[in-house]
Amino acid sequence: MICEMCGKDVPQTRAVIVEGTKLNVCPGCARFGEDYRSSSSGGAPVSQSVIEQRLDRRERRMKSKDIYAGTTSVELIDDYGGAIRKAREAKGMDLEQFSASILEKKGIIAKVEANNLVPDDKLIKKIEKALDIKLTEAVQSGTTVGGGSSGKMTLGNFIRKE
Repeated sequence: MICEMCGKDVPQTRAVIVEGTKLNVCPGCARFGEDYRSSSSGGAPVSQSVIEQRLDRRERRMKSKDIYAGTTSVELIDDYGGAIRKAREAKGMDLEQFSASILEKKGIIAKVEANNLVPDDKLIKKIEKALDIKLTEAVQSGTTVGGGSSGKMTLGNFIRKE
């Protein structure tokens, strides 16, 4: 018998699967593949399972990917001004004392407490540390907007029903 991989004339060959193809090979070349009987599970043709695997991989490749799905971001809480005011008053400080303690201007702290000014990250950290409160929260992004159970946009999403 002739090995279908290396071409040697050998007394006995074995059926193995090498990269999705059934070959009759010598014992030396058999290490490059899987045993034919163990790789074909359930009696399905091996070439069919290879085709299914390739189609599955192609389908996964062709799907559109949402790069923001499942990511979390840190956002400022809604009523940050009220939370700062409550914590400051609980510590017994007036606006002037508090602004002096964190080395910020009184007007800036007043605007932040009135929700008229969104503090930057550095100021948020100062306030959180001085008052022992948490002004940020983790928010899950990647939520889908749309109607229906499938989550896909349909013409019904754009038509006003009267």
